[in-house]
Amino acid sequence: MKQVGILIPALNPDQRLSTLIQELRDKLPATLPILIVDDGSDRDHQAIFATITQQYPNQIKILHHDQNKGKGAALKTGFTYFQQHYPTLNGIATIDADGQHTASALQSCLDNFQKNPDKLVLGVRRFTGNVPWRSRFGNRLTSQLVKLVTQQEISDTQTGLRIIPSAYIQQLIHFPGERFEFEFEMLLQARNYQIQITEEPIPTIYLAGNKSSHFRVIRDSIAIYSKFFKFALSGLLSFLIDIAFFSLFLFIFKSHSTTGIFMATIMARFLSAIANYQLNHHYVFDHAGERTLIKYSALFVIQMLVSAGLTSLINQVLVGNSVDWLTVVAKMVVDFALFVISYRIQRDFIFKDGHHATI
Repeated sequence: MKQVGILIPALNPDQRLSTLIQELRDKLPATLPILIVDDGSDRDHQAIFATITQQYPNQIKILHHDQNKGKGAALKTGFTYFQQHYPTLNGIATIDADGQHTASALQSCLDNFQKNPDKLVLGVRRFTGNVPWRSRFGNRLTSQLVKLVTQQEISDTQTGLRIIPSAYIQQLIHFPGERFEFEFEMLLQARNYQIQITEEPIPTIYLAGNKSSHFRVIRDSIAIYSKFFKFALSGLLSFLIDIAFFSLFLFIFKSHSTTGIFMATIMARFLSAIANYQLNHHYVFDHAGERTLIKYSALFVIQMLVSAGLTSLINQVLVGNSVDWLTVVAKMVVDFALFVISYRIQRDFIFKDGHHATI
């Protein structure tokens, strides 16, 4: 039997947390340690924790943050505690405190984990029927982004019911992000650490329109996508520089021949690459990575040659050697496709350090 610790991050919980604890103790083996991390709950909600401590003095451990630090920080606090006090655990299960997850749902995930002890098990909900709009919208948006970046199909990227193998826990403790973006980062980076993801269907439960959720739609969404947004902004600025100089050099050369396109591409890409490297190194990826200039330079040369070659090929097919604005449009299409590929290469290889990866 694989041993798993149960971690519950909680912020201003109500009676549903007490109900969940009772269900977990009644339906799951008593050998599974349970840890609650109070993420800075206010005084009005401290009675819930006191009651749980009185009812289960030797069975439930509660840690307290002196102020709210975010769900990601609470999870990392729990991971650290389990590593220090239960080093032989095979995995850690995370479950929300607001009543959306049941002991039966957790048991289903535990059964899945027994068969797949090296995989990240996600308890996934089915987003059908009367689902709050922010939950449906947020999950759909993040699912598409995960698919774009990792080429993985994950049906519920926002689920808090997960069982994480111990091999991944040590890496997660060093991941960036203190709020909900931490859970998203966990999915994005799983493949980079050879962690496969498996899904286990669970009931979809929303109480009172999911009002108990502490997810801040605007602020937390920005945090989740911040790295990708920064990269996109950096790419857009560099793209504008590139296109502007490319158009200028074509005008100067007065030729849309293969030689003219290659010369214009090389000169424009060199100028835009200087700006792009500085933005990505200092602003997007926070100085992460080693020998980044050498790696980036290699990517720059390859991407430049591919861009010029494909643009020239499209130009020959669609335009011929005549001067036409379609040449610039062809380059824009080619460079957009290369942008997505470049993002993954820079994130996973060039600007990745030895401790954690960033979105």
